[in-house]
Amino acid sequence: MEFPQNVIVRGGGDLATGVVQKFFRAGFNVIILEVEEPTAIRRSVALCEAVYDGLAQVEDVICRKINALDELADCWKAGHVPLLIDPDGDSIGKIAPAAVIDVILAKRNLGTSMEMAPITIALGPGFYAGKDVHAVVETERGHDLGRLILNGCAKPNTGIPGEIGGKSEERVLRAPVEGIVSGKKNIGDIAQKHEPIITVNGRAVLAPFTGLVRGIIRDGMSVPKGMKIADIDPRTDIDTKTISDKARNLGGAALEAFFYLRSGSSNHEIYRKQ
Repeated sequence: MEFPQNVIVRGGGDLATGVVQKFFRAGFNVIILEVEEPTAIRRSVALCEAVYDGLAQVEDVICRKINALDELADCWKAGHVPLLIDPDGDSIGKIAPAAVIDVILAKRNLGTSMEMAPITIALGPGFYAGKDVHAVVETERGHDLGRLILNGCAKPNTGIPGEIGGKSEERVLRAPVEGIVSGKKNIGDIAQKHEPIITVNGRAVLAPFTGLVRGIIRDGMSVPKGMKIADIDPRTDIDTKTISDKARNLGGAALEAFFYLRSGSSNHEIYRKQ
């Protein structure tokens, strides 16, 4: 069965990749809109890497960077997901998508509105369902992860990463100073406690505990002080080349939201997030 609908996903990071895969597998023509220099950490599972390499593959999804809208058809025909650099969404009106899904995860709305498409969905805080978009998906780990909100907002950003294996804030490594990064470990490596993982202007950032390097920013990038530049997982058996449990959950929730809204069910059953 063919689906003529085009679906735009704003953002191509690791969580957005989970969303892209669900819609891709459901038969939609998916387009990713990205910024000129994505700063994904979990790069091995982020389709936005196509910005730098031209092509990126995560599991069964191949993403190809394009430079103009007239390349869309050929890209879809090849079974690929096109990625266009368009941070402001200028191309959305020309594509006329069935849905726009905001997975930028900036913790605030960078311009997505209900006027962009018949169905608009946003992941995480910064959006009001029923005003900014048609539906919001909860992204905070826990009981409500992936829950659809049709009138209200997701939980506010706490700034504290969800707990995994008894580790929370210490999982995330941030730049101690402004400068250029250089990786000392690769994604998938096991880092011993106090072992250097990355440097910023020559200043080493050490592993706070022994764990698996799940993400590390691209070498040579200029970062401000305090920016997230790597993450480490106390679980050492994680597959760093497959989409995470959280990304799959959120992808499924976004796909559910699309069909739920398209069916009109939301007209008589609204969940208000307190």
